[in-house]
Amino acid sequence: MRQHGFALVISAPASGPVATHLPVTVTVDGGDVMIRGHFAKANRHWRALGAGETLVVFSGPHAYVSPQHYDAVESVPTWNYLAVHAYGTGRTIHEPEENLRLLRELIGVHERSYWARWQELPERYRQGMLGGIVGFEVKVARIEGKAKLSQNKSEAEQWRIAASLRESADPVSRALAEEMERRLGEPVAAEGSGEDTAIRAGGDSP
Repeated sequence: MRQHGFALVISAPASGPVATHLPVTVTVDGGDVMIRGHFAKANRHWRALGAGETLVVFSGPHAYVSPQHYDAVESVPTWNYLAVHAYGTGRTIHEPEENLRLLRELIGVHERSYWARWQELPERYRQGMLGGIVGFEVKVARIEGKAKLSQNKSEAEQWRIAASLRESADPVSRALAEEMERRLGEPVAAEGSGEDTAIRAGGDSP
């Protein structure tokens, strides 16, 4: 979740589902997993955040898998991927000081040195920027890890797929190969089309 912090925030108010792609931070606060970020005030999604459960989707590496790597001739292409679905209760944040803290937290993740430059900007500009956002926080109730890594195939087939992805010019495909290789060093998951793992927030690190 921290490594792939550009997430998809989804709400489902009575008027219909809404989704926004946003950079977020993930922290553990007193045993609770907290997801924080901010909307542009012009994005009306923030008004729907408290309407029922909030889902935040973190997409990890993913890649096309050719059937040429399988033993059986009667095989079809597929797509391997890693993702995390985090469910929880969301709230909006309007207090300027708290939004400033959220902003500093986000800057600290992506470019810590920028904070000094931010403080040197004119006060009117900084207040204008802060006035144009609405912060939010999601207290995570449960987390579902999604992993489709060809675990329904034989170990030999999985190694061939990983080797092919490793040779790709696409860095995302190579990252997926690393994950497959890491997991192949452990017991292979039970056969199936994929592997979903659900955990309750607070018991595991994000």
